[in-house]
Amino acid sequence: MNHPLSRRSGGRSARYSARTSPLAAHLRPVRPGLTGGQYSPLTDAGMQRIHRAILQALEEVGLANAPPSGIAAMSAVGAVLGGDGRLRFPAALIEDTIARANRSITLYGRAPMHDMDLCGTQVHYGTAGAAVHMVDVETEDYRDSTVQDLHDAARIADTLDNIHFVQRPMVARDIIDNREMDLNTLYACCSGTTKHVGTSFTEAAFVPPAFELLHLMAGGEAKWRERPFVSNSNCFVVPPMKFATESCEVMEACIRGGMPILLLSAGQAGATAPASIAGAIVQAVAECLAGLVYVNAIAPGHPTIFGTWPFVSDLRTGAMSGGSGEQALLTAGCAQMHRFYDLPGGAAAGIADSKLPDMQTGWEQMCSNVMAGLSGLNMVYEAAGMHGSLMGFCHESLILGDDLIGQALRCVRGIEVTEDSVSVDVIRDACIDGPGHYLGSGQTLSLMQTDYIYPTLGNRSSPKEWIEKGKPNLVAAATARKLDILSRPSAARFDPATDAEIRRRFAIHLPT
Repeated sequence: MNHPLSRRSGGRSARYSARTSPLAAHLRPVRPGLTGGQYSPLTDAGMQRIHRAILQALEEVGLANAPPSGIAAMSAVGAVLGGDGRLRFPAALIEDTIARANRSITLYGRAPMHDMDLCGTQVHYGTAGAAVHMVDVETEDYRDSTVQDLHDAARIADTLDNIHFVQRPMVARDIIDNREMDLNTLYACCSGTTKHVGTSFTEAAFVPPAFELLHLMAGGEAKWRERPFVSNSNCFVVPPMKFATESCEVMEACIRGGMPILLLSAGQAGATAPASIAGAIVQAVAECLAGLVYVNAIAPGHPTIFGTWPFVSDLRTGAMSGGSGEQALLTAGCAQMHRFYDLPGGAAAGIADSKLPDMQTGWEQMCSNVMAGLSGLNMVYEAAGMHGSLMGFCHESLILGDDLIGQALRCVRGIEVTEDSVSVDVIRDACIDGPGHYLGSGQTLSLMQTDYIYPTLGNRSSPKEWIEKGKPNLVAAATARKLDILSRPSAARFDPATDAEIRRRFAIHLPT
């Protein structure tokens, strides 16, 4: 007769084997595009009040500093240029623009399996941030980020199931020339991942060569326009309520080239936006609605992401506080306004004010990532890897963030209640002439992969097992996984002929 512990051990091994078996993508417990929207920090009356304030701000205050081309385009559809140089937007123009905006946006990956549908409240998590430093977890130092660091971040993100897109998370500070930096940023990201990429351009003159590069990557202009796999992250405003002339010129050039636009308004509450959370939402949404008028005046229906990115200040010092509860509320409130207008949108979450991957990082990243997902935010930017209030990026934190976002996505998925899931028959079978537990039940075995998510690096062993395994350290485990990923060739690298042609035409800084 077998000892009871032997049976238990065998059952545990069987369950572990079942859990680690590959599962079809549509059956996984979490995946890109899960539907959020369960969390609503604003009441219906609050949303209506914010909406009225937005219309009032756009009609009475308007935005300054639009370039001549923007003034011409927006005036032609109904914006009014005042004697003070500010463009003002009648409520009817705003409401017509919202009604006609493109709501059927797909952001394409170079690989179709990474395409993202932004309709409704489907949620996707990814990187962003333009950090200027790399976080070295071994020395606990910050150093200037390089184009190799950027490429490695894209390669790592390409392997992570819960990172759905890669917007440039850091600046290649080892490339001095801005034109070369912009083009190498594009190359470093796209040769590192086949997921959708977001990037920005320093000035409009750099956009045409970027399209030349993208056409080479895509196999021609027609193929690029059919599936544009890069979007332009565009800071088209300088809060409060001013257009950023050079960025607007970049935006116009990107629209002409068929590139989706992220309209990015990034005021800081208490500094360049009102200190009240509601007021910061009003300003960010108003600025983005002005941007939506701008884009649709140039190209009606152009794919546009409504990028309300207001940040929070620590009002004691004025410093940014991206890991705060207020930031989480601000992002969730913006997402709720996206739902109010039924516009595909994105905002920032997952930022850590902590300088290293530690306990503070964990609570800061989880709080805002969960709330962003539950609020139904289509694109959750800066969701992993960001430290020091966006000053530093960490490869190990990106890897650990994949586990964290997996748990956040499980919260987004919620609880399915069906006749089977309420489990009365399963309870009856276990309690009446059954084993008195559910460890080996058919339901348990069938749900362990489809309803439960397991961390890749997070340690759930007992203290005894943890000691027996040498007390594994979470950050050290992430470093080991980073080195393993980077020891292999990039799965997104271009074929030799395409890469050779790219290098012939452009000064690519990454080694072959």
